[in-house]
Amino acid sequence: MTTEATTPTTPVADESTVLARIAALLRELPDAGLEDAEIGRNTLFHDDLELESIDLVSLAGLLREEYGDRVNLAMFVADLELDEIIELTVGRLADYVVASLRATEES
Repeated sequence: MTTEATTPTTPVADESTVLARIAALLRELPDAGLEDAEIGRNTLFHDDLELESIDLVSLAGLLREEYGDRVNLAMFVADLELDEIIELTVGRLADYVVASLRATEES
């Protein structure tokens, strides 16, 4: 009997697929009021979506459910300067997710 670590089997997707999935996850956030929001690459988390820090924690959990340990939103945000966090776009997060998925696939 082997014991393998289980990770979600979501295949590495292209940027547009990941962007669409992140937009869908954002719309699922409880109490964020984003069900009908238009979310694209240039959508700002702070100014456009007006997300609270608790919403980002919830998003981190959804990303972990979707992609497993391969994507760590907390580590990504921790490496950003304050002005970068304020100007963070959905597209930049999608780029990070794709890069993280590709990096874990190659190792």
